[in-house]
Formats: sequence, C-alpha cells, structure tokens
Amino acid sequence: MKYRLFFVVVFICLVKTHSQAHKNLGKIDSIQNFLATAKFTDSVSKANQHYKIGELYRHSLLSDSAYFYFQKAEKVFRKFNYRYETAITLYGIAVCQTYDKDYTGSEVTSIEALSILKQLNANNDVKKYKAFVLNNLGIVFDELEEFDQAIEYLEQSLDIKRKLKGDFQRSIGLTLNNMLKVYRRSGQYDLAIEKYNEIFSNKELINNHPDVHVLALGNYANTLYLSNKTQQLPGLYLKALRICDSINNSYNSIIILQHLGEFYNRTGKKDSARYYAYKAKEISEQYNNDDLLKSLLLLSKIEQGTIAAKHLQSYIKLSDSLQKSERAKRDKFARIRFETNQIEQENIRIARERLWLLIISITLIITSFLIYIVVNQRNKNKELKFIQQQQETNEEIYNLMLSQQNNIEEARTLEKKRISQELHDGLLGRLFGTRLSLDSLNMNTTNEAIKTRSQYISELKTIEDDIRKVSHELNTEFVSGSGFIDIIKTLLETQTKAYGFNYKLKYHDDINWEDVSNKTKIHIYRIIQEALQNIYKHANATLVKISFNVKKNVFCLTISDDGSGFDINKAKRGIGLKNINSRVNEINGNLIINSQTNQGTTITIKTKLE
Repeated sequence: MKYRLFFVVVFICLVKTHSQAHKNLGKIDSIQNFLATAKFTDSVSKANQHYKIGELYRHSLLSDSAYFYFQKAEKVFRKFNYRYETAITLYGIAVCQTYDKDYTGSEVTSIEALSILKQLNANNDVKKYKAFVLNNLGIVFDELEEFDQAIEYLEQSLDIKRKLKGDFQRSIGLTLNNMLKVYRRSGQYDLAIEKYNEIFSNKELINNHPDVHVLALGNYANTLYLSNKTQQLPGLYLKALRICDSINNSYNSIIILQHLGEFYNRTGKKDSARYYAYKAKEISEQYNNDDLLKSLLLLSKIEQGTIAAKHLQSYIKLSDSLQKSERAKRDKFARIRFETNQIEQENIRIARERLWLLIISITLIITSFLIYIVVNQRNKNKELKFIQQQQETNEEIYNLMLSQQNNIEEARTLEKKRISQELHDGLLGRLFGTRLSLDSLNMNTTNEAIKTRSQYISELKTIEDDIRKVSHELNTEFVSGSGFIDIIKTLLETQTKAYGFNYKLKYHDDINWEDVSNKTKIHIYRIIQEALQNIYKHANATLVKISFNVKKNVFCLTISDDGSGFDINKAKRGIGLKNINSRVNEINGNLIINSQTNQGTTITIKTKLE
C-alpha cells in the first residue's frame, strides 16, 4: 500500500508543471531501484510497474524512456491477453509518438487502442480512455493539418468527457483548448474565440486550473494577433506571462514569450522584441526541442547582419539534428512495433495450436466414447445371445423332460394293462373257480368236503394277499411327482457313474412337484448338473449328497461333497459358479457356499415356490 501512495505522490508532482520534470528524475530512479530489488509473484505484476514508470516518464516529457517501459509492459499484457491494460499502454505509446512527431505511427497506435476499448465493457475507466485516445487523435490530425477530422475527434472526446463520473473539469478544459488551437490554425478565428469564451466563462475551471487558463489565453491572444484584432495586445500576453510566473510554469511561458517577440517585432519595437525572444531562447535551451528551433528562427528575423545569420545557422543545424533524432526514434518505434507484431503472431500461433489440441482432444474423447458404446453393445449382444441359447437349451431340457415323462406315462399305461390282465386272467379266474367249488360243497358235510372247503378258504387268503400286493404296487408306482424325481435319479446315476463317485439322494414325498414351475425345475436340474461337473473337475470327491426340502413355502436344495474344498476368500469364481449364480438369480433365489480346505464343500440354494 505504501508503494502505491508513493507512486501517486510522484505522479502528482510530475504532472503539476513541466518545469519540475527534471527534479522528479531522482524519484523515478528510486522507483527503478525498487523494481530491481522487489520480488514479483508474476510477470503481469511487473508489467504493471513498468507501465507506471512509463507514465511518469511520459508526464515528464521524456518520451524515449516512457516508450521503453510502455513497450515492456505491452508485451506482457498482450501475451496474457490483458486487453484493458494493453489498450491504456497503447494510448501511452501513442502520446509518446505524438511528442516525437511520429503522427502516422501515433494514429495507427491510437486506432488500435480505440478498437480494443470498444470491445470491452463500457465502464467509467474504459470510457475515460476512449476520450483520451480520441483527444490524442484530434491533436495528431491537427498537426497533419486535417482540421475537419481533428475537430470531429475532439468533439467525440469532449462528448464522452462531459458524461464521465468524477472530476474531469481540467481534462474538458484541455480538449476545449485543443479545439481553440485547431480553429486558430485553420483560420476559423471566430470559432476559436467562441471556444475561448466557453473556457473563460467557466470561472471554476479558471480558478482551479490556471495552467489550462494559460494555454487558452495564449491561443486566444495569438488568434487576436492573427486576425488583426490587436486592441487587447500585448496586455493578454503579459497577463498569461504573469500567470505562468505565479504557478512556476516556465515551459508554457516559452510560447508566450515567442508571441510577444513576434508582436513587438511587427510593431517595430526591436528592443522589446529582442528581450522576449532571447528570454524564450534561454528557457527553451533547457529542452533543446522545437521551442528552441522556433526561438532561433524568431531571432534570425529580429536581428540583422552576422547575428541574424548566426541564429539562422544554429536554426538549420538544430533542425537537421532534430530531424535525424525524430527519424531514429521513428525507426526505433517501427522495430518495436515489428517485434510486437511478432509477439501477436506467436500468440495467434499458440492460440491456433491450443484450438487444434482442443479439437483433437474432443475428437479422441468422442471416438473413445463411441468405441465404448460399440464394445458395450457387442457385449450386450453376446449376453443376449447367451441368454437366448440358454433359453433354447432350457426348452430342449424341458422337451426331454416331457419326453421322459411321456415314456413314464407309457410305461404306467402298459403296467396298468399288465395288472389288469393279471387281475382278469389270473386272480379273477381263480376267484371264480374257487367260488363255484365252494358253492358245490355248501350242502356236503363229509370230512372230505370239510377238508376241501378248508383248502379253498386258504386259496382265498392267497388271492387276498395277491390283491393286496398288486394294490401296494399300484400305490407305489403312482406317487405324485415321481416323474421329476426319476429324472433327477437318472441324471445322478448317469453322471456319478461317468465321474466315478457315489451319491445319496434325500427328498420328502410331500413335495408337490406339480406346483413347481417348469422354469424352476429346469434350473434346478441344470444347477445339479453344473455342480456335479464342478465336483468332478475340482473336488476329487468320493461321495455327493443331494437333498430337497420345503419349509413354509421355501424350497431348499443342498449339494455337498467330501472333496478337497477351497478357501472362499481367495478362490477365483470360474464360469461354473457364475452359471450357477446366474441360474439362482433367474429363480430369485439365494446362493450360499460353505467350504474349507480338505473339508468338502456345501452349496445351499433357497427360493420361494411360485
């Protein structure tokens, strides 16, 4: 914070008067030392400090040094796309170019700054610098003697300044004075006098900013001189000179002294003309610029003989020197602008590379996403195909089960026919013959008849036992659900014989397999089949136990073996277990696996009966 205050104090001191410029150089040196020793966290912070140094040099009329620091700041601001900072730095460069009579360069730089500012959000600061740039363009076109264009830019600047928030009274006064000067130089003396009256009528401006009053008063007095309205002269010149003395503004007094010299030379008062002309030369020698050139030319007109020739030679020599200096500066500015353009082209190249990188990245992301979708869709298609194949297999198993069931039903029919024939041809014939024999013995009471009757009664008991046996066989043969159990038995007998281990099947007769859905029965069949295959491949078992049980409408299937077992936490789930788990999920069941190394494995499956 204290460094900011320091900059503000230095800035105020520099802009108060041009005569104090050299006194402030020591303060600028202090700021440069601060820049050399301070540690900045980033390039932009350092660029901001360079911009401030450039501003201090610009207000001290040291355009070459100002341009150097502005150029360093501009490179960084452009690189990091700080558009507002770039625009105000360009304005500073444009003013330096105007000081050094590079009017074409100043015009180009000002237009670029204005173009950037127009792209920004129009806040008060942006509007302020728009007005400053337009004011500089007015000065440039005045020097190029394109007076109509100069007035147009100055009017635009004045219009913006009058709408700004804050105290811009002095800035408005300077723009009005610039318009006064343009009208004077273009020979529109009445309009020039109008602008002076507008300035002079603003007493607050006159009282608060006497430096602006001095500029306007000098231009007004010169306007009267050129229009041959000399009644108030040299009084107005002398008044302006007194104001300069009161505010210690020796720089602005140069032109007034020159005007006094011209006035007295024209009226024939040579001594007064020499006095003011030499005084103007004495002050302008401190700056060695156009003011000194004008002073030498004026003295060559006032003096005579060798003295006039001497001043004229000095004028020519200084003019050549200034032209060379201006040309060198313009060349230097051109080189710097070329470097700046190179930076811009580099920034464009980097931006283009970043754009291509972004496009390539987006393309890769989209391509990866599409590949993922394709691969995922293929996997889904494979899964759907697997499910379809599984359904086809289930249908095939179901058809086999139905075929097996048909075979069983056919066997039952044949067995019924056999039993019927047995009953009809055997038991019923014997029963009928025994009945006829008993009828013939009913009336005979001999011992032989009684003995024979006893034999027939024994024969009836034998027939009764045969009928009971046939009845028992019929009852056993047609137990409900024996078809599905037979299929499971057939599977166990076939598989265990092929795999080389024994089995035990335990089930309850009260399970009504007719109420169990075909889907559930098919999956139970395939689960047992898959489990037997896994036991054969991995368990090295000698005995497999399978049991069916139903409690509270919950069906429970248990498959256990006496094989080698495995560590559930470490074992990888192969396709066998995955298939079993998939089928359990299909019947909305729960799968529990208990196993320990060398202690066998038990698989328990529970599902609700539908």
